[in-house]
Amino acid sequence: MKRIAVLGSGTAGLHLSYALVSRGPFEVTVYTDRSPEEVRSGRVSSTQVHFGAARAREAAYGMPAWEQGPDLESIHVTVGGQKLFTGRLERPAKSVDQRAYFARCMEDLEAKGVSFVYGRVDEERLQELAPAYDLLVDCSGKRGPLAPFPQLEELSPVPAPQRKCSVGYFHGVAPLEPSGVSISILPGAGELFEIPALTAQGPVTILFIEAVPGGPLDAFGGIKTAESFRDRIRAVVDSHFPAVAARLDGERFGLCDERGFVQIAVQPSVHRPYCTVGGTLVLGCGDSVVLNDPITGQGCNTASYCAEQLVLTLAEELGRPWDEQTGEAYWRRIRDHVTEVTTWTNAMMGPLPDHAVGLLMAGAGDPSTADRIAGWFADPRTAYDDLFRAAAGT
Repeated sequence: MKRIAVLGSGTAGLHLSYALVSRGPFEVTVYTDRSPEEVRSGRVSSTQVHFGAARAREAAYGMPAWEQGPDLESIHVTVGGQKLFTGRLERPAKSVDQRAYFARCMEDLEAKGVSFVYGRVDEERLQELAPAYDLLVDCSGKRGPLAPFPQLEELSPVPAPQRKCSVGYFHGVAPLEPSGVSISILPGAGELFEIPALTAQGPVTILFIEAVPGGPLDAFGGIKTAESFRDRIRAVVDSHFPAVAARLDGERFGLCDERGFVQIAVQPSVHRPYCTVGGTLVLGCGDSVVLNDPITGQGCNTASYCAEQLVLTLAEELGRPWDEQTGEAYWRRIRDHVTEVTTWTNAMMGPLPDHAVGLLMAGAGDPSTADRIAGWFADPRTAYDDLFRAAAGT
């Protein structure tokens, strides 16, 4: 039986572990630095929206179902204070606080026979683990990669973070109808996202500000406490997003818990997702090798897609030793998807080209165009087709 070490227990590591268990026979060990209870009681680390394809994989792999909480049926788009349209998603999306989601999945996987080893893995530990496994999979997320995957310069053109991200999980925000993700774009300054989500404290709305560094939304420096974060985001929303401010309940507005906020800045980077360490193949999956800004909401969904394709690659290569040929087969499977997601995401962080603005404006008067644009987030290939292939006439 092939022995596989999964290094990390975020979306990539968990989806991969479930996929391996469902496809078997593999002996799977997950290395992670936090126990389920530490994850459950820790700080939020990001936002998350699982669109239809990722949710279908979760069901196919037998992952825990989340029946509670709102179904996200639409994408609301506002530009410069003007509501343009609401586009419908073909399949509802869902957002579940990763603290609850990850912890429950870890406990469920352990019950299914997956081994968990708790402790931090660094480059030295990676070298020690290599001889004991047929394959290592680096799912170390934003803090990775652990393995020496070569960076792909053509897919890593952004020299520094283009946004400063401030995220809070809040009670006291009246939802939009139909339920869905709201994107309010302030050209030149950044974006505000609203995401209805489920937490251990019940339903919340994630308020997520993507601020252009040095701009008017870049106002969260020095914020350390939940109370000061709440006050600052309220002030920013009041000043720059009055339509959203009108839906905040002054008495109830507050974070769902003291650790329900985070501030990060993402340096986008894409690596070739395979190499060898000590003669053992190492593959990369998720943010460790495909790290994009969260502006297009593709992190979890790309990680899930890559996990699926990785397991399909291993199944095809089961009758031979896993080596760099296996790694190249995996990269061939995911390269187009990674390229399309990355190109679209990087474009969204700069001034939108004229044809993209034209599409958004067309959505204001045409429900079918609005639905097409909403579908970009569920299937980023359509975003790439509309924004790049169509513009190039290909």
